[in-house]
This record gives sequence, structure tokens and C-alpha cells, in this order.
Amino acid sequence: MSNLPADFYAHPTAVLDAGCRIGEGSRIWHFCHVAAGAVLAENCSLGQNVFVADGVMLGRNVKVQNNVSLYGGVVCEDDVFLGPSVVFTNVRNPRSAVPRRGEGHYQTTYLEQGVSIGANATIICGVRLGRYAFVGAGSVVTHNVPAYALVYGTPARQQGWMSAYGHRLRFDEAGRAICPESGQHYQLSPDKKTVFEID
Repeated sequence: MSNLPADFYAHPTAVLDAGCRIGEGSRIWHFCHVAAGAVLAENCSLGQNVFVADGVMLGRNVKVQNNVSLYGGVVCEDDVFLGPSVVFTNVRNPRSAVPRRGEGHYQTTYLEQGVSIGANATIICGVRLGRYAFVGAGSVVTHNVPAYALVYGTPARQQGWMSAYGHRLRFDEAGRAICPESGQHYQLSPDKKTVFEID
């Protein structure tokens, strides 16, 4: 811990292993453990009892609520939100008697910019969540999620689309929608599988 810069806050009960990297303005609360090789960019927040394993990468302004364990292979781009007790896995076929640690065994789980995951959701390893995807509380995500998609359920299924500001998008007959908070316009593709921002 002595080699870390002094421009972030860590509660005295937090354990920061030598070799971890923590960005300016980040805040690490009670009973957290950041392992060697973990990378937190600027202005991240780790709530109480968060574990960040070697190989985890968190972008700027990532907020991790209480009781979340981030295992090797989890990558979060900027502005990701992880609700309380979100669960990540890193192996799809674990067996106690079969070692599956090390290169080639842990699968990457990738969360693009602005993803939000509700409390108690489970994210099965090897999936990619697109920009500003929104996962409802208690869901189990087993497949990739498109950008701006709203998914929930067990297993999680797409139920609609969300704006970057977190509002349900209602599309007109031309496939256009406007976020009620930001005023940003969105376009739904003709096959209704993709949403993108428009000027």
C-alpha cells in the first residue's frame, strides 16, 4: 500500500494489496479488498465489503455497491453501476476437484460504458453487456445484452429499451423515441434489434 498515491480515500479496514492501481478521487469503504493487479480508474466508488480480484479493470466513475465480488476477467468501462450484492461468475463448469484457475479458464465478462445492474442480479461469465444496457434487480443474465436494452427475469429476457439517462424509451411508428429527461433522440433499427442515438 505504501507505493500507492495519496489522492484517493480508503477506509482503515480496507485491504489494498501491493501492485493494485487506484485512480485519483476514488473512494474505498469498509472491509473492501483490492487485490494485486486490479485496476481502478479515477473517481470509482467501492461500497462496504467489495472484493476486486487480480485482473479486474474498472473505468472512470464506476460505482460498486455493498457486497459485490468482482473476479478475474470482469472489465467495466466508464460510468458502470453495480447494485448491492450483484454476483459475477468466472467459470461456467466449476468442479471442486478440477482446478480451473489460470490463463484460458476464466472467461471475460465485459460491461460497456454506462451499464447499470440492479441489486442481487447474477451475471454468468463470458457475456458482454452493451452501452447503457439496464439489468433489472434479481435477474440472471446468461447471454449478451444489446446496447440500451432493458432486460430482467430468470433467465433475463429483453423487455424494452432504456435511454442513457435511465428512462424507458417509447418508439413511434417511425422508430423514433426521445428521452424525457435529456431530450436525446433515439432510432430503432428496422429489424428492431438495435437502438442508436441520433442528432
